[in-house]
Amino acid sequence: MEVTNYIVSQRQNALLVGDYASYRKQLSRRLLVVRKKLHYTSTKGKMYAARPALTAEDIAENHEFIYLLLLTSERAWALAMHMKSTHAAESGAHGITGSTKSHIHSRLHKASTYAAQLVELLNNTEVTKATSEALLEARAYYVSLRGAIEFEKQSWENCLREYSEARFIYNTLAQSRGPKQEDLFRDLLNTTIDPSIRYAAYQLKLPRTTSIDTIISRYVPETSEFVQRTLKEHPDALNDPATAQRKTSSGTAENVPKTIEWRSRVVNLEDAATAQALAAVSNAKSTLSAFLMSNPDAAPQDKAAAYDEVLIPSQDAVDATKTAIDELSAEGVPQGNRRMQALQITRTAVNYELVGWRIGRNRILCGRRDGSLLEPEKHRKPRKTDKTRTNQEESTGRKLTRLRERVVLYDSTLQSLDSVKELPGVAADQTFVEDLEATRAYFAALKCLAIARSHALLLETKNALSLLSRALDLSTRASPHASKIQIQTQTSDGRPPNLDITPAQASNLHLLLQSLVSQHRALVDLHNVKSASNRKGINPVPPLVERLDEYPPNDVDLTKLVTYPPKIEPIHVKPLFLDVAFNYIEYPRRTQKVHEKAVNGVVEGAKGGEEKKKGWFGFGR
Repeated sequence: MEVTNYIVSQRQNALLVGDYASYRKQLSRRLLVVRKKLHYTSTKGKMYAARPALTAEDIAENHEFIYLLLLTSERAWALAMHMKSTHAAESGAHGITGSTKSHIHSRLHKASTYAAQLVELLNNTEVTKATSEALLEARAYYVSLRGAIEFEKQSWENCLREYSEARFIYNTLAQSRGPKQEDLFRDLLNTTIDPSIRYAAYQLKLPRTTSIDTIISRYVPETSEFVQRTLKEHPDALNDPATAQRKTSSGTAENVPKTIEWRSRVVNLEDAATAQALAAVSNAKSTLSAFLMSNPDAAPQDKAAAYDEVLIPSQDAVDATKTAIDELSAEGVPQGNRRMQALQITRTAVNYELVGWRIGRNRILCGRRDGSLLEPEKHRKPRKTDKTRTNQEESTGRKLTRLRERVVLYDSTLQSLDSVKELPGVAADQTFVEDLEATRAYFAALKCLAIARSHALLLETKNALSLLSRALDLSTRASPHASKIQIQTQTSDGRPPNLDITPAQASNLHLLLQSLVSQHRALVDLHNVKSASNRKGINPVPPLVERLDEYPPNDVDLTKLVTYPPKIEPIHVKPLFLDVAFNYIEYPRRTQKVHEKAVNGVVEGAKGGEEKKKGWFGFGR
């Protein structure tokens, strides 16, 4: 049975949706179900009677009795953690005192009692048939609870002994299990045991440069029966790592650095956690370089995913350095102290390296030559009427989407570069700031280039030319500093891409922008000429005979006096002079209509009046 997996899964599932109180209620419900299943409950309606003690035979008959002990122990532990978290905020700096503290000790003691009973029963391997790994897991669980009791009692040496044995067993089990189980043990160590060991070592005034492995080798009780069993199977498990050799998760040895260099200044690493994280970074860099060299045709997403193995330990180094600085500040150590100055330099160095790997990951995602080339992506799409597959070129919308994604990556890179200027000691280094500005100009030019390509795809050549001209100016500022950066960082072609810009990369971008600027200038000129010719064709100048009432602003165009040959043009239907002569003209059709009205007796002249003739406007006629 896997004791650790069962305990960790129970805690994670409950604490994801609630707190320790809800975890305790869930354990009570689960415990009731297990008791009913095992017929281990009190008889209903009768007086309370003590339950019979569990024996090794019970466990051999049904392994559910192991869950019974584990759930009872976990319920007591959950109650102690609930009281501790509830009263921690109320007690403030004085700590938890009085009956609450005694109650917490009592619950932890109860939890350890049930865990000790489980270890004692499983130790009878002839009856229970328990494996050595299950027995070790139960022992590690028990001593971790004992360590929590000593931690609450502030008995720091005993706390270190108990937690050292727990970590020793868990670490040994993690190395003998598969990757999935190894991650389980690592998470348990990083979240619960390692912070407690660090705090207890701090209370005992141990040097901060002492690694956890060294503390374990010093405080683990070698007289323990279970430690001796483990040493028989793993003789090198307690080797002192003070010789700067330690085992990684992959089983290979690597050197733990003692110093760190930043801008030709070497300082000692004051924090052991930072040194171990930097050692992990060095190992991950070698793995990343080997992957990139062995898979040059891999997809950008796969290459970027390989950077995560470097980014995680780099972030661990940054966090460890910040924690060490915060601890020294809490102790009242001034900023001028030697240790504080060394930690500040270490902080700048590890943060700069982390930013470099983030930018390198962005450069990989942008594509070849940092995304300066818009290489068409062709994907195969089957026809509806044919089963054969044909190559179809990428659409304009897809190209715009890719360019938008690159702009986001460039923005992230520029923000990362701006964050470097806020690190301690960077603003005072004028040469370094100039190099940063040159690097920033390089990526800003790439951003302008991506936006310009978007405008070019939308046939907005003038906007594209303006952005390309801006990008050319930025690349001109970046080119002189590229050689300096190359010499200072000793970047080689085989190294994974990071913050460093080589002279070849800056020169290629500058030449590309020069050609694109010349190309778009020609396109803009052609567009202007075409627009001028279109305007002339749409609005032609009328001949001079039609513009006699206008004074010519320029010389008279003698080639355009009249329109020849003449064209058929519309004229007014009823000019005004015909309306003036309306009363004096006898129109043939009008005379015929007057005679027809007279015959029918409708004409007004027959009634004694003469018909009045009116024009269009109805007055003066």
